[in-house]
Amino acid sequence: MSKISYAVKVDGRLISKIKEFCAEHGVKQGFFVEKALKEQLAKEELHEDMLDFKTLTAQDASAISFEEYLKKRALKK
Repeated sequence: MSKISYAVKVDGRLISKIKEFCAEHGVKQGFFVEKALKEQLAKEELHEDMLDFKTLTAQDASAISFEEYLKKRALKK
């Protein structure tokens, strides 16, 4: 996977906390921020999926179980 720069404006206090945390834990800032963004994106996508699932389950009595849905989703990754 190729890497590109992605500039965003972030509160200076947050940047200071990130720099301090990364220095104390021996983690590169780029790795830390990329990981945080991936985790937040996954959370948001799961939240949307859960809302969709609730809506669709209420509308369709033949919907699959939530457990089955999660298994199928895990297989796609």
